[in-house]
Amino acid sequence: MNDDSQKDKLRQHFARRVTTQARVVLDTWQKIHEDTGQSAAFRGDFARAADKLVRYAKRFDMESHADSGRQVFDLIGEWPEGTALPESLDRKLQDAIEQLSQCTLRRTDQEASEAPQQYRRTPVYIALASEEMASRLIRQLEFFGFRASAFNTADKLIEACALHKPETILMDVNYGGEPLSGIATIERLQERHDTPIPIIFMSDEDGTIQTRLRASRCGGEEFFYPAVDPGQLIEKIETYTHGNTVEPYKVLVLDDSRAQAKFMETVLKKAGMNAHIITDPMEIIHALESFSPEIIILDMYMPGCTGMEIARVIRQQDRFHSVPIIYLSAEEDVSKQLHAMSLGGDDFLTKPIDPKHLISTIHNRGRRARSLLALMIRDSLTGLFNHTHTLHLLDQEIVRARQKDQQLCFAMIDIDYFKKVNDTFGHPIGDRVLRSLSMFLKQRLRKTDHIGRYGGEEFAIILPDTRESDARNVLNEIRERFSELLQPAGDREFNVTFSCGVAAWKGDTSQALCERADKALYRSKAQGRNCVTAASD
Repeated sequence: MNDDSQKDKLRQHFARRVTTQARVVLDTWQKIHEDTGQSAAFRGDFARAADKLVRYAKRFDMESHADSGRQVFDLIGEWPEGTALPESLDRKLQDAIEQLSQCTLRRTDQEASEAPQQYRRTPVYIALASEEMASRLIRQLEFFGFRASAFNTADKLIEACALHKPETILMDVNYGGEPLSGIATIERLQERHDTPIPIIFMSDEDGTIQTRLRASRCGGEEFFYPAVDPGQLIEKIETYTHGNTVEPYKVLVLDDSRAQAKFMETVLKKAGMNAHIITDPMEIIHALESFSPEIIILDMYMPGCTGMEIARVIRQQDRFHSVPIIYLSAEEDVSKQLHAMSLGGDDFLTKPIDPKHLISTIHNRGRRARSLLALMIRDSLTGLFNHTHTLHLLDQEIVRARQKDQQLCFAMIDIDYFKKVNDTFGHPIGDRVLRSLSMFLKQRLRKTDHIGRYGGEEFAIILPDTRESDARNVLNEIRERFSELLQPAGDREFNVTFSCGVAAWKGDTSQALCERADKALYRSKAQGRNCVTAASD
């Protein structure tokens, strides 16, 4: 490696440290903003994180980060200690935070008209009898973007939970040295919280039904007996954190009464749903195409047509064949309600609508619809989009890129020597490597990026509004970090690498774009694997 490449590698390393610290500042701000009443408890952490960012950024000559961090730090100085965040500072700090967030974006994101939503990794608290196991877990969790802390006494754990409620706790049943003392600690802790903290229990010695019942009664969501390796634990921890934010339901409402439609819109938006209201039945096709609803609410009787007729038209389109349709009507005749549902409806609500009943019905229908959709479009092992749906999404993004005159990239990833992993450690460990990479990609790419399992050990990534050079840099950083991750296999650990090919869309078809990315991938393999190659290189 020559001097220039060594210096470039050092610059990239320092840039990552500064960016990571910037995200700590953003993360702390989000905690403050979620509950301003409890903001005083985080003021000190916020000030220390901003100060550390300024020092890092100045040391590594990253001026934009230093300036933004200094602005945040100076504003915190105007916030009196021991008090909640003053309203007069809220807007100023928000502006400074938005400026800082722009420093952490790739170039094409910086050109966006609005800043992307910030997602923080919630804390994971670890209370294990084995300090070695706890340290090993923390190292692994850090690779996946989690913030984890270990505690060696019950009092310290309870004190930490009082300051900042974690999303989940990994607890040894015998934590503290006495039989079932870990469960007793959780029982004490849960009494102090209005909503229980999800707990993942581990035990090497006790898997009896009595112990499991007691663990379950105090918030135990999982019980591992005998204890498992870090790989399985991290998968479960991911399940009980908010890393994968639930998207609001998209609800289309067709009601010819403007007053009723407005009422529905207010109720739905208050419940955190994304509502689209139309009052003219003749607009239904356009609304379906532009809004792509997950749930449809139809008035039964409208001028010119009925809700049942509209439902039949909707069901004639394959895309909306399984979308739940809920009828609204003053009709109380049960036989007529059943007849209406036999013609394409899934549920029937009687006017006047009870808001709680409406929201409950939408949640129930929405959850089931999403579960069924996931079975159709997602890979069962990794939870990523399957091959067919990935290509469908690529076609959609090409249309969008053409309409908006934006750039678009497609990447293909192949795990190096994956057959050797399966032959050496067995297929269950190979499956865990696949899930590990899928989780790694989901946590490091934007919500607007699409990730699919293309087949076997191959993955596909669609990166809208992204230059080829930026896509290559982002994926190369992910590749470097993933290659450092230790994959557990019983009492052994090993490293896995991947090769990647990236291609920019040049106005061609999705098939041609895939072929160019595939050729770039094979060039990466020919160059010795464990690298990222752009089609234009």
